[in-house]
Amino acid sequence: MARAFDRVVVVFNPNSTGNAQERAEELKSGLAERAADLPVELRPTEYAGHAREIAREEAGSGAPLVVSVSGDGGYNEVVDGLMKAGETRAAAAVLAAGNANDHRRVVARRPLLDAIVEGRTERLDLLRLTVDGDVRYAHSYIGLGITPVVALELERGGKGSFTEVVTTVRAFSRFHPFAIEVDGRRETFDSLVFANIPEMAKYATLAEDARPDDGVFEVVLVRHHSKLRTALTAVKAAFRGLGPQPSVREYAFGTIDPMPAQVDGEVLELEAAARVRVDIVAGALATVR
Repeated sequence: MARAFDRVVVVFNPNSTGNAQERAEELKSGLAERAADLPVELRPTEYAGHAREIAREEAGSGAPLVVSVSGDGGYNEVVDGLMKAGETRAAAAVLAAGNANDHRRVVARRPLLDAIVEGRTERLDLLRLTVDGDVRYAHSYIGLGITPVVALELERGGKGSFTEVVTTVRAFSRFHPFAIEVDGRRETFDSLVFANIPEMAKYATLAEDARPDDGVFEVVLVRHHSKLRTALTAVKAAFRGLGPQPSVREYAFGTIDPMPAQVDGEVLELEAAARVRVDIVAGALATVR
């Protein structure tokens, strides 16, 4: 069977604190041994946002498989770049070289090298975030409020770690709830996450039914309560999971004050009085897994 892509472009940050360059070179060597006819190019990034530009450039010709050797944030740049290129035959994949690597852990079925050698692609959904007309894509989640903050804290310790629980609870002492406008009503939340996969930050299970290929996303919301109650919700997510969550195809709201959002772990600032819409783009991304 012919491969769905004509070359592999491996994007990595040579200055990352992890082993991205080493993993990129290992992937190239492995493909040289097992798929010698498949062209492979290493593309190191030179500045923040460069991975997005590389992906968009490569998508302009042929049918590349653009592999991001990174964590979820680096992969977000590649995915967003491909989507910004418009109609293409490009595909994307991630070789985990970050901390959480939620997307790769959830969607992977086998080692990436094996999947590339086979050459078959599948389609996954993407979240699309539109803020006053500007569009950004996400492969895994978009989060507002405390839950993304806690999820990042949980990356630093092991599941079931008493020290980690204490660190998480302490984060709440510095947290303030946020208000948004939904359907003409002012609503106050401690956390609001739009999830395309069930897990965040290695340990937190937010939406057990979430799948990246079902044409919907899950809305995981925690209305404003006491800090103790919200902290217990976060601990439950880490230890037991939050169970099934509502599934939708679109969610719209307006910001009231400036606030940060996390898009696959990367921070994006939302301005006051912004009109925000999150929707699902079914089967938008071609990938190997």
